[in-house]
Amino acid sequence: VQLQASGGGLVQAGGSLRLSCAVSGRIFSNYVMGWFRQAPGKEREFVAAISRSGAGTYYADSVKGRFTISRDNAKNTVYLQMNSLKPEDTAVYYCAADVNLVATTSLFEYDYWGQGTLVTVSS
Repeated sequence: VQLQASGGGLVQAGGSLRLSCAVSGRIFSNYVMGWFRQAPGKEREFVAAISRSGAGTYYADSVKGRFTISRDNAKNTVYLQMNSLKPEDTAVYYCAADVNLVATTSLFEYDYWGQGTLVTVSS
């Protein structure tokens, strides 16, 4: 399974970005998908996850109400719409795929990872 994240960049505080993660190699709808991020000097942390069907979504408290995860199973792609961005959202964002049936916030449960895309939010 290969995951290719894109859409990162430099944005001012209060702005928006949309990340995409294209998945190839297996049946996309068989995977729970997640987004994680890692800021400089910090551990990788959970941002959002979405169930196989897209019916269930889960968010870290720090992004709830600002970020929206979605997926298009026909396009083998998961998205992260990020609004009202803050400087503390600056990080490398990673998409990940999990073969388990139930969505999880634990990065240790995810089986496949993309290469990451850098998001920088200026104040």
